[in-house]
Amino acid sequence: MRDPLTVLTDAFTSFLFGKVETTRLPVRTSTGQAQAVYLPTAAPGLGDSGVIIGREVYSGKGYIYDPFQLYGQQLPAPHWLVLGESGNGKSALEKTYVLRQLRFKDRQVVVLDAQGEDGVGEWNLIAQELGITPIRLDPTAALDMGIRLNPLDPAITTTGQLALLRTIIEVAMGHGLDERSGFALKVAHAYVNETIVERQPVLTDIVEQLRHPEPESAEAMNVAIDDVRAWGLDVALVLDRLVDGDLRGMFDGPTTVGIDLDAPLIVFDLSHIDRNSIAMPILMAIVGVWLEHTWIRPDRKKRIFLVEEAWHIINSPFVAQLFQRLLKFGRRLGLSFVAVVHHLSDVVDGAAAKEAAAILKMASTRTIYAQKADEARATGRVLGLPRWAVEIIPTLTPGIAVWDVNGNVQVVKHLITETERPLVFTDRAMTESSSDLAADDAMRAAELEAEERAAYMEQHAG
Repeated sequence: MRDPLTVLTDAFTSFLFGKVETTRLPVRTSTGQAQAVYLPTAAPGLGDSGVIIGREVYSGKGYIYDPFQLYGQQLPAPHWLVLGESGNGKSALEKTYVLRQLRFKDRQVVVLDAQGEDGVGEWNLIAQELGITPIRLDPTAALDMGIRLNPLDPAITTTGQLALLRTIIEVAMGHGLDERSGFALKVAHAYVNETIVERQPVLTDIVEQLRHPEPESAEAMNVAIDDVRAWGLDVALVLDRLVDGDLRGMFDGPTTVGIDLDAPLIVFDLSHIDRNSIAMPILMAIVGVWLEHTWIRPDRKKRIFLVEEAWHIINSPFVAQLFQRLLKFGRRLGLSFVAVVHHLSDVVDGAAAKEAAAILKMASTRTIYAQKADEARATGRVLGLPRWAVEIIPTLTPGIAVWDVNGNVQVVKHLITETERPLVFTDRAMTESSSDLAADDAMRAAELEAEERAAYMEQHAG
């Protein structure tokens, strides 16, 4: 029962100054009951098995991702698409992800390194740290006993060799082979494989056979020998470019001895290749088939195939079809394909839009760094991102990205340990983003926690 004087005083005060705030008594409760009042603001994580990426921004909890652990449960496919403009952290994410995956004993990684400075690719430091020599493909160096990859290497099946030859020619010509040209190539390839047994057949042998076909090949189809020669002329001219033209040196000899396909990390350094020239898709085709027939094996290893500047692959219909087959085939043998692209419009508006859509559909994981608003909206439409994610993409700061793992969408801050930092950032990158790299005390503690977690996983790997 309230004091009458207090009641009178409150009434007079309310009349002069308005209604006073109601006094509420404190309530004691448990966290189990209070969770209905304070609702969660972040989606559930992806589990605690795999490699740590960083910290989920809204909840502050660790973000762990591994396509091999999630495949078949939360992921229909282990393939991954990374998008974003330069300077926002794509390269750092790729490198730390690979370094952390390699802590497990059953992992193997191939990287197509298309960027670099000072005459070497961006992955050169990491390769050196792991005691690995990158496979540096350079037309000039190849003439001086540099690295060669032979499309007719006996390690590749005869069917794979013929498919590779067709892809090389179709990429260079910009259209598919007609039946007559395809027949001339098939006949020349069969003859070379049957007659050259004392050494590795090379492209020069194919060119020579196309120019001078055997009479038996004409008789088999009941056509004149001059017709077979004419059918194979354009094919011979295209292959001659790899033998004696501006692309000579990389593919016109036996495969270089000493390429270690059992190394935990294999780096193809493509930084000396003009990424806008026809050499790049031709090179991608050769490397793709070569890996398909010599690297991917049913040995229970989990393999990661990371391709920078991946739009050079997807933008060519013939090469995109080849890699689409590689993805479908490799998924059964534990292959995770990681494609790194600056803008999705480079792919979906390119010459291989149909093939690009099929490859994108196989990428169940999508990581999107900062993009301009119009690009973010276009990306959201193609990938089916929720509206809130599309709206925040233009506002993301370096190192923070939207992760969409088969519909589980979260915002993640990538963390880099002190051990990884000198391997991940080049001098140029350090200069451009020095303010972002100066972490505060809280970030430093989080990085140390990530490093301790990585060391724990290494200790218990395998």
